[in-house]
Amino acid sequence: MTGLHTGHCKVRGNGGSPNGNVPLGKGDITVAELLKKQGYVTALVGKWGLGEQGSGGVPTKKGFDFFYGYLNQTRAHNYYPPFLFRGETREPIPENIQREKVPGVAEKSAVYSPDLLLKESLGFIEANKAKPFFLYFSTIVPHANNEKAKNEVPTDAPYTSEKWPQPEKDKAAMITRLDADVGKLLAKVKDLGLAENTLVIFTSDNGPHKEGGNDPAFFASSGPFQGIKRSLTEGGIRVPFIARWPGVVKPNTTSDHVTALWDFLPTVAEIIGVETPAKLDGLSILPTLTNQGDQKKHEHLYWEFHENGFKQAVRIGDWKAIRLGPYLPVRVFDLANDPGEKTDLADKQPAIVAKASDLFKTARTDSPEFPVPPAKKK
Repeated sequence: MTGLHTGHCKVRGNGGSPNGNVPLGKGDITVAELLKKQGYVTALVGKWGLGEQGSGGVPTKKGFDFFYGYLNQTRAHNYYPPFLFRGETREPIPENIQREKVPGVAEKSAVYSPDLLLKESLGFIEANKAKPFFLYFSTIVPHANNEKAKNEVPTDAPYTSEKWPQPEKDKAAMITRLDADVGKLLAKVKDLGLAENTLVIFTSDNGPHKEGGNDPAFFASSGPFQGIKRSLTEGGIRVPFIARWPGVVKPNTTSDHVTALWDFLPTVAEIIGVETPAKLDGLSILPTLTNQGDQKKHEHLYWEFHENGFKQAVRIGDWKAIRLGPYLPVRVFDLANDPGEKTDLADKQPAIVAKASDLFKTARTDSPEFPVPPAKKK
């Protein structure tokens, strides 16, 4: 949303505040704010997690004209919620009766929230077909309901008869529903005659998970990569990035350009012709999308993760360095020849270790909400 990586952005993970999530502040300029200033109608439908009710970080205070969904990412685990937010107002869903004393678990599961999210998204596109618009469809599918330890879906069709474990049937059914929902959004854009004037990007925020009883190994969901959600190996952070823009993005093509989600804001800024905020980590990938002009490349990509201990990673060209704690050794991998990150080359690449160690200090700023843990006293 802000063109910054997790070493510089305000919200670097879940929690970080006694009252829930750390909210975005006035100085955090979102892509929606840039678009809104250029006359775009902006909407977020789905999960937010960057500002609780009453804070300055709610979507309608960060550039979105319309918001429908979940403000809190933990509440978004529940696919049959008692309410969703419309703007900053709780809109009850009385058909979904919650189980007492068990947050996130419905006693009566009647209204499936992804169906509501899709309906609102289609309605927004229809209502704004004559205007330039930005829709951030932040679906909760296929996240598990952690509190219920289940992949929540109304039916496991079309996989009911498969001889798979039930969690795998449910997970596959959720992904199939996601495919169908995206298809309905694309069909709406096409039916309104907007396809050639609309850039659609499909991506994800992390690799596969084992929540809800799911086993990522069952479908080899990490592919050739090591790790899953919450790991900084490629299996945890390398995700799909698919762009559709008829007449601009050539279909059935792929690119080896190394990009990251903090490139989204500057890419949009170049498309709509506005200057980006100063000191961003992102670079526009419009030259890659259009196959025109010179594409700037990142000198490095940086990640840090604050759950289950403080971890850092940096990518420099095809070199990847990972440190699983601020006081632990640096591990080095050659992604060109070892994409599965199986062979640690730190002892053979002292220059990469030194450069990565420096970036682990200089590529980030300290955050009071997400501090680096102090060294343990001996």
